[in-house]
Amino acid sequence: QVQLVESGGGLAQPGGSLRLSCTASGRAIGGYTMGWFRQAQGKERELVAAAKGLDAGVTYYLSSVKGRFTISRDNPRNTVYLQMNSLQPEDTAVYYCAAGRWSTASNDYAYWGQGTQVTVSS
Repeated sequence: QVQLVESGGGLAQPGGSLRLSCTASGRAIGGYTMGWFRQAQGKERELVAAAKGLDAGVTYYLSSVKGRFTISRDNPRNTVYLQMNSLQPEDTAVYYCAAGRWSTASNDYAYWGQGTQVTVSS
């Protein structure tokens, strides 16, 4: 079992930045793909970014966040990050950390955090 706890959400102004952290316990995350999903009110959950477990440097980004968001992982610390720059109101959502296999489908992620709210507003 893997337990995931997110932190770092909050309120940001358009153009601002936030960094989300996800700390895992229970098992080492090195072999898992780590993903950040988000779900805006009334919309489906979508994968924002993912970092493959065993292939260092292999990442995925949703097209609308490319160049603005960066996913990184610190396996010795069992932690994954999402640096979000140039935030836009459309980025407002609950952000979830997840661990699973390399995929854009939420069903392929077995472990989930509780979510952290990100609100982008002036």
